[in-house]
Amino acid sequence: MNLDLLHEIAIENTLIMHVINTIVLIILVTLLITARITSKRWLKINDYLGTITRTINSVRYGDLTKKIEKAELPNSEPLAESLNRMIETLYDREKMVSEYQNELHRQNKLLEAVINSLSDGLVIIDENFRILRATPKISEWFDMEGSRLMGEFLTDHMGIPFNKTFYNLKETDVIIFSDKASNFIANSIELKLEDKKKRYVIVIRNITDQIELENLKEDFVATLTHDLKVPIIAETNMLELFLNESFGKISEKQEIALKNMQSSNRELLDLVQIVLDTYKFRSQSIRLYHENIMLKGFLEEIITEMRPIADKSKNDLILNTERDIRVLADKIQLKRVIKNLIQNAISYGESKSPIEITICEEPKYIVIKVKDYGKGISQEDIGKIFNKYYSAAKKFRKIGTGLGLYLSFQIAKAHGGNLTVESKVGEFTEFSVKLPASPNENIYFGE
Repeated sequence: MNLDLLHEIAIENTLIMHVINTIVLIILVTLLITARITSKRWLKINDYLGTITRTINSVRYGDLTKKIEKAELPNSEPLAESLNRMIETLYDREKMVSEYQNELHRQNKLLEAVINSLSDGLVIIDENFRILRATPKISEWFDMEGSRLMGEFLTDHMGIPFNKTFYNLKETDVIIFSDKASNFIANSIELKLEDKKKRYVIVIRNITDQIELENLKEDFVATLTHDLKVPIIAETNMLELFLNESFGKISEKQEIALKNMQSSNRELLDLVQIVLDTYKFRSQSIRLYHENIMLKGFLEEIITEMRPIADKSKNDLILNTERDIRVLADKIQLKRVIKNLIQNAISYGESKSPIEITICEEPKYIVIKVKDYGKGISQEDIGKIFNKYYSAAKKFRKIGTGLGLYLSFQIAKAHGGNLTVESKVGEFTEFSVKLPASPNENIYFGE
């Protein structure tokens, strides 16, 4: 009995072991199959990741034509599309940047060609005066190849006045050591860049031909005006003889006509004299002969001379002064200034209106003012009226060279003073001649 039971139990245990072995085998087979499927999937994923890595590396090194192909993997399509769109965007941006770079290169070439074709020379220096860049004109004038100029000191090639630096040149005469026979002027401009390093552009111009032309013109004007004075003076003397009835008695109408001719002749002579004095002023420098002048009597004498001209336009010349003042000045030159200012007041002031000549004092200065109530001067023109050859006469169909105010301004400066103007269009114009109360001796005027 016991043996049979043990036998049955042994059989049952054997069956259980077979079942367990079968289950384990099934599990192992299942795991093996699953592992193989998973391995293939990981291989595909790994290959796909390798493809993406290779494409990204190609893009990284500039090949923007690569594309990521679709793979038979779940959720791989959105990733491929996103990466491809990114690559396309990078391609478009690179193309745009390339076009901009090409355009910038063309513009730089054009700008360089324009700069190199300029008749002026440009040189860029740093704060230590070392040359950073120079145009072909600079190389030509400095007699050195452009590549060799880089790093050279500008001071080794160009000289400037002792009271100037390379940072504040403004129409300044300079000397180029390798071309001392020519005349040059220079202007400097500071370059303000983001790196905050100090750099300066020096613009140099060769004015040799301009000076020669100016000298020829001045010589021509001087010769012409000198030759014109001779017949004008002869005509003036002849008119004086007629008015003195040296050739017989003249009628009242003839006397009026002769006096008008004499007045016009005097104005013409003054005009020629202004042109001639301007030439002398530029070419020779004129010495001022100072003397003590009591202004009241001096101005009364000028007013007496100018009154016949003022009477034609019915302008009343009025002298305003609280007391007589003495000034040290060149009487002939100062008289020229005052007469010119009164003539301007008559020409551009309203007829029948007063012209006021006033003597006053300011700290360190004695001031003579000439004021008219007329057309006035615009703000646009007021800064130009003392320029050589500038004339407002053209606006009002009058005759004038524009040299009168230019010469008057220079004479006032030569005395150590100044000539200024205040004006309001349609109301008044007032010129002020300022002379030092104690001027320096041995004053010259000229350039």
